[in-house]
Amino acid sequence: MKLKLPGASPLARSWRPTAGSAESRLVLQARLSGPMPWVIAIMVALTVLAAATGLSLRNTARAAKVELSGGVTVQIVEPEAGARVRQAEASIARLRTFPGVASVRQVPQEEVDALIEPWLGGSDSADIDGEAIPVPALIDARMNGAVTEARLVQLRAALRSVAPAARVDAQSSWLRPVFDAIQSLQWLALAMVALLAFAMASAVLLAARSALGANRDTIEIVHLLGGTDSQIAAIFQRWIGVDAAGGGVLGIAMGLVAVLFLGRRFASLGAGLVDSGALGWGDWLLLALIPVLAAVLAMLTARLSVMRALRRLL
Repeated sequence: MKLKLPGASPLARSWRPTAGSAESRLVLQARLSGPMPWVIAIMVALTVLAAATGLSLRNTARAAKVELSGGVTVQIVEPEAGARVRQAEASIARLRTFPGVASVRQVPQEEVDALIEPWLGGSDSADIDGEAIPVPALIDARMNGAVTEARLVQLRAALRSVAPAARVDAQSSWLRPVFDAIQSLQWLALAMVALLAFAMASAVLLAARSALGANRDTIEIVHLLGGTDSQIAAIFQRWIGVDAAGGGVLGIAMGLVAVLFLGRRFASLGAGLVDSGALGWGDWLLLALIPVLAAVLAMLTARLSVMRALRRLL
């Protein structure tokens, strides 16, 4: 859109938006002094936290699946101690000859005691009200490839003849509810990132429209002098870009400090699943791209909103 007055063509041809003339008049708000950079900083910091959480959960789930994909646990649930030992030995011998089994290990009694100690005490069999509770013998087997339901059926059939009290389960099945919860949290983190991006775009849209309305008279004069919508939109785009860049740098600094602090706190727990969720170099690179993407989104939103508003202005 371009409007010209009679005799204004030479001035219109010579008009250009410069930092010392039109831009300073159109954008009255001083950079980094208004609320926009701080709003963007907060949005970027929250986005970094949400993205880091999602990436950490993804790493945790991948590491756990790789660790447990080929794992099989055999429990010899036999109350008589002698029969339990015989069936455990027979099961180990049968598993070592079963196709696809890479390794077999009977879990030592010390480890079993450590597992049941919080509930039943660390002994061969707990004594409750004078009655002994037998502890099953545990066998840890590792198979080549993933443990499917068909392979579990074959294992159970192979062990049934030598160990009638054997129960065969895939280790990954125990953590299936955990994997489902982790996946739900990943989707929640992704939704948070999308909502924060939408909120930041909305804030930029409101700021651009506010500045456009406050400088309506100046914009009309610029139009009469031959200034185009694209030139005016570029001024607002540069203004929002500078604010978004400053806010993005501040936001990623705050977000990374929070991520590092939380990472150190969780690392002190010493849990295997927590340790496997550590961020890699690729993850840190994705986090570093967040302020860049935020600046691009802010500039694009400002330009499109200003161009649309200018088409309706005159």
